[in-house]
Amino acid sequence: MTTFIASVVVGVGTYVSRAIFILALAKRRIPDSVMVSLQFVAPAVLAALVIAVLTNDDGSVAIGLPEIGAFIAGGATVYKTRNHILTLVVGMSVFWVLRALL
Repeated sequence: MTTFIASVVVGVGTYVSRAIFILALAKRRIPDSVMVSLQFVAPAVLAALVIAVLTNDDGSVAIGLPEIGAFIAGGATVYKTRNHILTLVVGMSVFWVLRALL
């Protein structure tokens, strides 16, 4: 029962912490400089995730054929479509297939 209570408390805390900003900024105009900088959040997070996957615990780079294939497929997809979700789906699909085959 304590795991359930902890999950509910964390869920409510997360909801409240996000709702505060939404309610506080609901009637205000967000400056253009902030909106421009928010466009770079998704690529920055994706880059951080990629770097975390491509490094070992000691900090050395660990790149194999599945990673290279996924990088090429994802790069081609984003170049062609400019769609982050589709890029993620294609890149991860290629990665999983190559990893299963090799």
